[in-house]
Amino acid sequence: MRIVFFGTPNFAIPTLEKLLANPAFEVVGVVTQPDKKRGRGSQLVPSLIKELATAHQIPIWQPARIKKDPETIKSLRDLNADIFVVVAYGQILSQEILDLPKSGCVNVHGSLLPLYRGAAPIQRCLTDGVIVTGITTMLMDAGMDTGAMLLKYETQVSLSDNADELASKLAIAGADLLIETILSLDRITPIPQAHLATIAAPPIQKSEYLIDWTRSNISLHNQIRGFYPNCVAIFRAQSLKILTTVPLSDEFQADLPAEIQKLLPELASLDLSLSIPGTIVKIVKGLGPIVQTGSGCLLLREVQLAGKRPQSGTDLVNGMRLAVGEVLG
Repeated sequence: MRIVFFGTPNFAIPTLEKLLANPAFEVVGVVTQPDKKRGRGSQLVPSLIKELATAHQIPIWQPARIKKDPETIKSLRDLNADIFVVVAYGQILSQEILDLPKSGCVNVHGSLLPLYRGAAPIQRCLTDGVIVTGITTMLMDAGMDTGAMLLKYETQVSLSDNADELASKLAIAGADLLIETILSLDRITPIPQAHLATIAAPPIQKSEYLIDWTRSNISLHNQIRGFYPNCVAIFRAQSLKILTTVPLSDEFQADLPAEIQKLLPELASLDLSLSIPGTIVKIVKGLGPIVQTGSGCLLLREVQLAGKRPQSGTDLVNGMRLAVGEVLG
């Protein structure tokens, strides 16, 4: 089976690896986003998909706008592919491109469609606090994740999962589901999506990284793990990334480690009426600072000062001589 693979970020790697390892498939081409400038020297850095394709000597295309690139479209037509596989490619394919492969285009999407259509399904499901998510394979059409569904995989979401961890789990599951989908494609009945039941997952804006301590502890926890590792507060007039947190409330007690469960009775005895959201109300040896939010408290387990490496909340307390009553902006 001749396959052209479209993908760019790390999420796409397991699927391409599975295709390359399976003797039933021949990956005849790879399409990925153009190299990006990164680092202080602004050097062009290829995607990991490009590096993997290069290592396997597979032809690579990197059009800036594939819908407006007739040379790339002609090359894809000449490959005479059976299927196009698309995993987090990053561009919308035109109907002209979708019509090229004999058996259509199959997409691996990081949600249980029609929920979380769009560019950031994993991040958005975490910020919404969902407890079940998964992978959907679908036949692509010209819309944004609107094609008929093929197979699904479901998994529980832990209170401690962040975007990187959940993406890694789903990437592996998506690779397996894609192989199963392609091998049984002629026996699967595509199911149209219930468009009225959809939830959008639009691209993330930088403004969404800013922490507003007046929000509830669970809302902030979901923001921080959903947009990991980018959420930022202000600490002593400089930026402080908040990387890992724990919401301290009785309703989450069953999901908390034993050493953190012991903190809940102590927090219940604190008088928070005199402090404002963002105030450090307690420092727990070996665990880190506890911050008051608009509703409930949040334990800071891991943080990162500007220009520094990530560190534990305890190291922040010790290194910066953090004190109860200090306020984070």
